[in-house]
Amino acid sequence: MYVCGPTVYDRAHIGNARPVVVFDVLYRLLKLMFPKVTYVRNITDVDDKINAASKNLGISIDELTVKTTAQYHKDMNELGVLSPDHEPRATKHIPEMILLIESLIEKGYAYESQGHVLFKVSEFKSYGHLSRRNPDELLAGARVEIAPYKQDAGDFVLWKPSTEDLPGWDSPWGRGRPGWHIECSAMSWKYLGEVFDIHGGGIDLIFPHHENEAAQSLCAHGTKKMANFWLHNGHLTVDGSKMSKSLGNFLTVDDLLANHRGETIRLALLMTHYRQPLDWTDDVLFQAKHTLDRLYSALRGYEGVEPSQAPREILEALEDDLNTPLALSHIHQIVSGIHKSADENEKKRLIGELKGAVRVLGLLQSSPEEWLQGEKTKISAAEIESFIEQRNLARKNKDFAEADRVRKHLLDLGVQLEDTAQGTIWRGS
Repeated sequence: MYVCGPTVYDRAHIGNARPVVVFDVLYRLLKLMFPKVTYVRNITDVDDKINAASKNLGISIDELTVKTTAQYHKDMNELGVLSPDHEPRATKHIPEMILLIESLIEKGYAYESQGHVLFKVSEFKSYGHLSRRNPDELLAGARVEIAPYKQDAGDFVLWKPSTEDLPGWDSPWGRGRPGWHIECSAMSWKYLGEVFDIHGGGIDLIFPHHENEAAQSLCAHGTKKMANFWLHNGHLTVDGSKMSKSLGNFLTVDDLLANHRGETIRLALLMTHYRQPLDWTDDVLFQAKHTLDRLYSALRGYEGVEPSQAPREILEALEDDLNTPLALSHIHQIVSGIHKSADENEKKRLIGELKGAVRVLGLLQSSPEEWLQGEKTKISAAEIESFIEQRNLARKNKDFAEADRVRKHLLDLGVQLEDTAQGTIWRGS
């Protein structure tokens, strides 16, 4: 599986995070189903956006890309994302890109012009097959650069010249740097071969990025396909609008982590089917937090129960085009069974099923105590326990007004109490 990774010029936003979380679930599922799964997610560290950001910030390109790559890893780790098996950087695979470009020129699918090398779209008769539109339709709706070095407006850049102040590598066409599309073709070829199983990314990448990737790869290798399956997650909007800095609704993962835990963000991304549009709202985050509170509450006191295999209905839901909403509905049914059951053995069996079910979704990665008591409160744990003792004493003395006063005081400080058969437990509200 190859999934297009970040262009490391700025912090990842929530739209960037959606494919990472979606394909992380797919990776976890595939690892349960097959003895060997190879997952490649690249880092694009040579790009005109990087060049512009470096200039604006007054720091070197290396400093910028190292910093933003580290930030990306930190943010994705907070979302509970597994590392891919390979995470190639574009700058480390220039020789492979040059080989592909040379092959395309030799076969008549590319040409050199004024230090540029361009793919000749008219030579590839299947161009448009991935996005299921003809080339004229595609080009009419796209921002196509009109340039004197192009034979046709739709031809796209494989290699372009670099001035001394820009990153560049020696090539048969002079010092220059690769176009964006050839980078992924080269890196997927290096680690997965000419044809592989799954290529993933956001729906915005279908054209031109994935269309151009497929065209280059098929023409260079002489194959009929690049990937057996192409998977694309839907668009993400914020409060009904396209995310934009000018609208003030541009949300980075780091922004969201200031007020929400990574697991809440992760679940919020999985509650909508991956192919559907997702409108990111405070209500979505509230629902995710409420769901996780319920799941962790079901596990409280049963930390020692080992996970069993994920129930068949959970796996069937995920095997059916990664239907995470259906899988989550089955998980809610398991939790309801846990809360209703009076049989301890039955409860433990269901706890094992719950742990097995959530593992494939990458959820419940904390202990119940860490989660339920982990919210920011205005009071220390020792002080909370002291107030609980005061309340217990008041209840023992039948001073229920004092017991209610203590409960309300703690609630005002961000602490919720819950009376159970095992005693009073607390969590951040």
